[in-house]
Amino acid sequence: MAITIPASITGAAQTGFTTPGYTTVADTPPDVNSKQNAVTALTGTQTGVDVHSVSKPFTITVTRPKVMQALGKPNPVTGLIAKVPQNTYKVLTRKGVLPLAGQPNQMLIIRTEILVPAGSDTADAPNIKAALSAHIGSLSSFSAGFGDTVLNGVL
Repeated sequence: MAITIPASITGAAQTGFTTPGYTTVADTPPDVNSKQNAVTALTGTQTGVDVHSVSKPFTITVTRPKVMQALGKPNPVTGLIAKVPQNTYKVLTRKGVLPLAGQPNQMLIIRTEILVPAGSDTADAPNIKAALSAHIGSLSSFSAGFGDTVLNGVL
């Protein structure tokens, strides 16, 4: 199944937000190996939050490798593969934010990179899925705390 950025995203909990949600539309991605959506509407209570605009972008981009790497052949003597290449997948969220009243907007960037060793997609698929499940689940589980930490610096 391919990745589809949903038209309706249920936001994770954040202090001060009530049932945050985001409506997205397909946007032009930066290249053919990407999918991108722009946030065009908000649901729930998110006082002070802006939707996508030219001066304050709010986009989510998913990118796959431009060239998929394959696992090389093992050394005929040692049986070891000298270099295992990585296939890198990325999720990028961009949000225009105001650093100080009267100042120009700046870009807040959130990146998740997933480096998958070539060959492991067939040799160890369940553990790849488990790692993704745990990673995404953990981000979701401490979303509100992470939001607070980014604002107050307390870990």
